[in-house]
Amino acid sequence: MSNSVKKFSPEVRSRAVRLVLEHEGEHPSRWTAMVSIAGKIGCSAHTLNEWVKKAEVETGKRAGVPSETADRLKALERENRELRQANEILRKASAYFAQAARCTVARLMRDLGLQGVIRGKPKRTTISDKSAPCPLDRVNRQFKAPAPNRLWVSDFTYVATWAGFVYVAFVIDVFARYIVGWRVSRTAHAGFVLDALEQAIHARCPSGAGNLVHHSDRGSQYVAIRYTERLAEAGIEPSVGSVGDSYDNALAETINGLFKAEVIHRRGPWRSFDAVEYATLEWVDWFNNRRILEPIGNITPAEAEQQFYTAMDHVPLAA
Repeated sequence: MSNSVKKFSPEVRSRAVRLVLEHEGEHPSRWTAMVSIAGKIGCSAHTLNEWVKKAEVETGKRAGVPSETADRLKALERENRELRQANEILRKASAYFAQAARCTVARLMRDLGLQGVIRGKPKRTTISDKSAPCPLDRVNRQFKAPAPNRLWVSDFTYVATWAGFVYVAFVIDVFARYIVGWRVSRTAHAGFVLDALEQAIHARCPSGAGNLVHHSDRGSQYVAIRYTERLAEAGIEPSVGSVGDSYDNALAETINGLFKAEVIHRRGPWRSFDAVEYATLEWVDWFNNRRILEPIGNITPAEAEQQFYTAMDHVPLAA
């Protein structure tokens, strides 16, 4: 058993094209920019190239034939080197210190001058709409799922930039903590969290049989009519926690905290919306494919899901 072929919403295609056009100058060539960004979006570089060419035809920048004048500018300066090094340290430590006491690990880290990332105090972003109808809480703080596409959790956080606040929304599949949708926006309107949901729906193609539950807090964005209608169209059961209680959406809050600690606080201050969006693209790709997580067995979210589908492929059929 394996996932169906991925599909991409129009918003994700538009976002990918814009990222190529805005960041190609940071790569040796447009093609290397496409390879880098396509891997993080989840499509092939050839597919992304077709999206870019089509966008240029529609804007009058291309006559409809491939261009031979690809720009070659300065090399892209990667800023996630520390994240990759930290990942390697964690991977080796998890194997070497699997049976070590917590105090032993703490002593060794202190001797080596290593320190874990400390999360800052989060700002309250949940503003409930008391006039909107609110679904029941179907999760009751039990953030576990027997398989992918059984329980998604959603939330968004804020990032301060020199140009003002921007907002980052995530949709997470609880089974392996895999981020299935994300969106960065200049405003915290209902449409931007809906874009993250659309990406998740197109990427995962849920069956619509009522087996998937979507859980969020009581923020007005998540109980908005457009959002709840889209859940119903996709056959996804809504679930909403209580007001002002982060434990009722604890897993999503945890992902927000990791994002802020591993990217926003570590690499700030942030100049612009574009910088935050590109850093989010890089982090989501790293988190899903290279970030090892203790709750799922010290493997990456992608590895955990692949192990599940591999095991399902080998389940014998009943006689």
